[in-house]
Amino acid sequence: MSLGEFLYDRLGRIVLWLACLGAAGLFLAATGTQPGVLALLTAVLLLIFLAVQGTDYLRQRARLRELERILEGLEEKYLFTECVPPADTLYERRLFDLMRRAGRAMTGAVSDARAAQRDYRETVESWVHEIKAPITAARLVCRQLEGEARRKLDFELAQIEAHVERALFYARAESPERDCVIRQFPLSELVFQAVENHRTLLRQSGVQIETQGLEQTVYTDKQWAVFILGQLFQNAARYRGEAPAIAISAEPLEDRVQLSVRDNGIGIPEHELPRVFDRGFTGSNGRARGGATGMGLYLCKKLSGFLDLDIQLTSEEGAGTCVTLSFPAKLTKL
Repeated sequence: MSLGEFLYDRLGRIVLWLACLGAAGLFLAATGTQPGVLALLTAVLLLIFLAVQGTDYLRQRARLRELERILEGLEEKYLFTECVPPADTLYERRLFDLMRRAGRAMTGAVSDARAAQRDYRETVESWVHEIKAPITAARLVCRQLEGEARRKLDFELAQIEAHVERALFYARAESPERDCVIRQFPLSELVFQAVENHRTLLRQSGVQIETQGLEQTVYTDKQWAVFILGQLFQNAARYRGEAPAIAISAEPLEDRVQLSVRDNGIGIPEHELPRVFDRGFTGSNGRARGGATGMGLYLCKKLSGFLDLDIQLTSEEGAGTCVTLSFPAKLTKL
């Protein structure tokens, strides 16, 4: 707190005190008080007033600095009111008491919200595991079909599985540390697993896969990395052009490995590129082709942040899209 802020805060009482002092001086002058006595009395009162205000200013500034040091030293800032030393004045004691009550109410609300979030996550995970049974049963029924009917049903089941997986990872993304296990993996293992998971979609969409330089090893969580790559493959298949293809290549860069996933699809309009990682953003291509949720790239960005992956996207409308993932090549603290 600066001196100017202190004076501005007390401007009303300072003006009132000066007005009272002036009125008292006029009254004393009217009653015949000698000018010398009047001047001395005014000077003494002014000095007393300045001393009181100065002392109050220094006390308040020291108190605020002490409170700031306490707050900065706390890792859990919401415990501030529980850690402050006893207040000097009745007003401050009442104020901190109100703040403690408000803080406890907030802590209770946050605890309830976390419990609800945990219940939601557990419900979604339970639902995902339950829904997999009828999907598997539908696949078994699908094998008994022939021709175009089998191909279409197989494709739709693959789409259902992709949406179910996305719902599962959306629920897990709120507390990623519970499911994340960082280990060393060959890039080829991650890429081939993602391709296998989306084999039906890629095959029926006519997408060709080209790989290069996948002998590199990286540190990541396999399940999450495969999910991120799967979202990129789904987008490449959904927004494919003529003779669709995905080129996957990797190269080492100091302590990281850069993996590029490039397609030759319809691309993304330039003015939409800043928003592609926004939650729920589908863009003009998604609205035109339908079925887009705007959650795929959002989840890729969110999970990449926790995995220490740098994800970048470039695209040219009509020429294709390239997504670059920069994996840690050495084990770091996440």
